[in-house]
Amino acid sequence: MLQQTPVVRVIPRLEAWLERWPTPADLAASPPGDAVRAWDNLGYPRRALWLHAAAMQIVERHGGAVPRDVDALLALTGIGDYTARAVAVFSFGDRHPVVDTNTRRVIARAVLGQGQPGPPHGRRDLAAMDALLPDDVAESTVVNAGMMELGAVVCVARTPLCDACPLRDACAWRAAGYPAYDGPTKAIQKAYEGSDRHVRGLIMRELRAAHTPVTDAEIATLWPDQTQRDRALAGLLADGLAVRSPTPDAPGYLLP
Repeated sequence: MLQQTPVVRVIPRLEAWLERWPTPADLAASPPGDAVRAWDNLGYPRRALWLHAAAMQIVERHGGAVPRDVDALLALTGIGDYTARAVAVFSFGDRHPVVDTNTRRVIARAVLGQGQPGPPHGRRDLAAMDALLPDDVAESTVVNAGMMELGAVVCVARTPLCDACPLRDACAWRAAGYPAYDGPTKAIQKAYEGSDRHVRGLIMRELRAAHTPVTDAEIATLWPDQTQRDRALAGLLADGLAVRSPTPDAPGYLLP
């Protein structure tokens, strides 16, 4: 839920989610459309389908218990390097490098002496964080959490609070006089307003609110550009976020 979504938006959704589905087995027993509807407006709703699929795999492969092993976690649908290691570290207390955007920024500044991190690189980023972790397992968990928190509240992207930073005397970027970053950057995401993602979101909102099939005529009222509207709907169907109504006398589209 936290991928590209602020914590303040996630917390109430997570609390409602866990109240309804406290275990993977509870989620797996519900239709995937229920997960999509409960996801509401968190964005990137395919993640709700992935989470539902992962819950089913946890039940089928691991008896309903979330696995501890990183490779087993990575084998679940929708689980990448960050999530797998975060579960292993913060749920089970194991020693693994956990790297998010905030961690990468702290490493870039304090260790590499550059104002911003370059584009993400899984193997390199994990190796850089692993090199900073203490051998002691309990201490490594604290360092993982501390690096993430430091980047989230002190070593922030635009206005870092350098004078309040506990790493200020060891920070390579500060020692170098805060040079501007001139390295490669990741691609800037296109504006949301008017994009295909925007149109997909409008259609998804209509599907979540409806308990009967949403017709083509109703979808046509959501966005004036038919070509873009058709493209967005086709994408939702291809991603499994929408399905055609199985009832011939009630044509339209539903959540899966």
